[in-house]
Amino acid sequence: MLLISEKEIDATATRDCDGFRIEKVVGEGLQSKSPLALLRFWMKLRAAKKRCAQLYADFNPAAVLGMGGFTCFAPIVTGRRRGIPTFVHESNAIPGRANKLNARYVTRVLLGFEACRPHFRNATCEVVGTPIRSALRKAVNKCEAREAFGLERDKCTLLVMGGSQGASGINKRFVEALPSLAGRAQAIHITGKADELTTRNAYVNAGIPAFVAPFHHAMQDAYAAADLAIARSGAASLTELSHFGLPSVLIPYPFAADDHQTANARIFSEASAGILLPESQAGGGALAATVAGILDTPGRLAEMSANSRKLAVDDAAERVTDLILRHGT
Repeated sequence: MLLISEKEIDATATRDCDGFRIEKVVGEGLQSKSPLALLRFWMKLRAAKKRCAQLYADFNPAAVLGMGGFTCFAPIVTGRRRGIPTFVHESNAIPGRANKLNARYVTRVLLGFEACRPHFRNATCEVVGTPIRSALRKAVNKCEAREAFGLERDKCTLLVMGGSQGASGINKRFVEALPSLAGRAQAIHITGKADELTTRNAYVNAGIPAFVAPFHHAMQDAYAAADLAIARSGAASLTELSHFGLPSVLIPYPFAADDHQTANARIFSEASAGILLPESQAGGGALAATVAGILDTPGRLAEMSANSRKLAVDDAAERVTDLILRHGT
């Protein structure tokens, strides 16, 4: 059984999800500590726990796995009350408030990064990596992937992305960098909806071949086609970059909770798998110089690629499954 929130994004993400019973559970983070916010939070939590108790009575789960956020709290607490193993997964280097709370009620905390362990001093933790979608595990030919994007087979290719919704900060800075990168590479640029047209025009004006789109469903093709990524440093993106052995220039989202994207990026920077470039320092000139410095240094791409690949945990899903089965049987 897959429990999701009532948000539209969850419904969209699970629309074609076969093989699971999908149920909605009320879940909302604590927005502030005002009396009204606290009352709203506890009323929704009470409703969520009641709903979970009803579902569990019918489904009779052997274990509960939460993948983070306040939506997981009621299912985890309800599972604990039933005396069954409970787990929560934290993919970032610094956990959010929700998972710090969830960790108090679980059998094990599952970590994407070893660097996160000190944040859960009173919990039993195991590093399992972060699972990726099965579609991303399929082999894709680099040259064929480039052709599918309308790009040259043998030309160095950049992948510019800011996550599934794009990132305006990265888009604007990379557009500023384009004139200095003309003739060095071609690009796949995932912009999000707002910046698609202006970004596409910028590539045309700079004379740089590019595939520009607001989003792209088959990201395995984009990763396979690329030699270097310019990206945010959310845990999911980093997991996918390492799986494909992609070196990266990482520009963390500056307003992420507890600056956790910088902590994520630092893991890749310290492993010489990526370069950490704060958004405040990522003006067009600096970004162009950073990218050019990688492309113009013989062997650097290959070295960074190998280091990125070393950070991959390809069997993360299997590790999670094995751990749950070990404690739930």
